[in-house]
Amino acid sequence: MSEMISRPRVAPRIEEVPRKSGVRTLSKWTFYAHLWIGLITAGVVMLVSVTGILLNHKRALRLMPDVPHEATGTFDAALPLAELARRAEAAVAPDVAATGIDRMDVRPGDGLIKVRFDDRKVQEVTLDINSGRVLHVGERNDVFLEKLHSGEIFGDNWVLLTDVAAVALLVMLASGYWLWLYPRARH
Repeated sequence: MSEMISRPRVAPRIEEVPRKSGVRTLSKWTFYAHLWIGLITAGVVMLVSVTGILLNHKRALRLMPDVPHEATGTFDAALPLAELARRAEAAVAPDVAATGIDRMDVRPGDGLIKVRFDDRKVQEVTLDINSGRVLHVGERNDVFLEKLHSGEIFGDNWVLLTDVAAVALLVMLASGYWLWLYPRARH
């Protein structure tokens, strides 16, 4: 008996359909753009996310004083803002008052106004809008988080950086969809 050499059967060769080089180039570019933009913007996104979560829970974390108050009159009967500002300045130390008022947050439904000073500790005075009575004087511990979250702490150029980060997120979204829809196009 003659020995037969067995050869493995080879399946008939199927011609691969050549892919368009433009789609392949775009897919490779999309992959690397998605990768590097994601890595670069991850820090900004994490910073905004973490500070946003903390700000959402600032009362529970006791970063902002909670001053429960019932309105003692109507908003029409409220003292003028200039008088409320004067009373707030009188309620803090002279060096704090000298820094000036950063903002005034009027809450007509609660019958109060929060006057925030521009000092280093960020003192805030809460007053009754009708009587001008001081309800609370203390530090606002959430201001640093607010400024970090908005980017105000880094100056005016931060706004441009957050705009770039927003555009980068849009590119990430578009490139992610492309990679999901055409996963094999970059090979």
